[in-house]
Amino acid sequence: MTKTTTTDVNNTQSDNTAQLATLAGGCFWCIEGAFTQVKGIFSATSGYMGGQTVSPTYEEICTGETGHAEVVQLSFDSALITYQEILEIFFTLHDPTQLNRQGNDIGTQYRSAIFYHDDSQKQIAEKIIQEMTDEKTFDQEIVTQVCAIEVFYSGEEYHQDYVNNNPENQYCQAIVSPKLAKFRQTFVNKLK
Repeated sequence: MTKTTTTDVNNTQSDNTAQLATLAGGCFWCIEGAFTQVKGIFSATSGYMGGQTVSPTYEEICTGETGHAEVVQLSFDSALITYQEILEIFFTLHDPTQLNRQGNDIGTQYRSAIFYHDDSQKQIAEKIIQEMTDEKTFDQEIVTQVCAIEVFYSGEEYHQDYVNNNPENQYCQAIVSPKLAKFRQTFVNKLK
């Protein structure tokens, strides 16, 4: 497992338009699987953020005792996709009204959270949540946390690009694949 800071940027990106976004929306396989298909996303890395354990493993995360959430850290080209557009996609990929769970995945590691990298991202996240609340987009209250970034720990190698590498996995077939199919229909104009 690799500990990385949230300021690492792939050298192939333009320094002027490259930004990071870090999102937690349940199991990271679905979030990563969707964003790898989006125009303007340089990379989507599954990992962990928001806990007290140094260099946690997936097995430790699964206990719920480390305090970390499963997250996906995106490196994106802000000239091709805005942070607001990323959050709009994010809110369609999971249920932001479920506290510390997504469907049958239960525990704080599956919480809904936006880890902002600067004040602008914080303001955009809070504005979108307020707009969705005012418009009653969801029947229940939105419980998505808006938190400052912490140390990002990249997940184990086998978690990276998991859906594409493990299409026969029962969880992927039953849960992730239907979500990704719906995502592709909804955001067809944003796909690579």
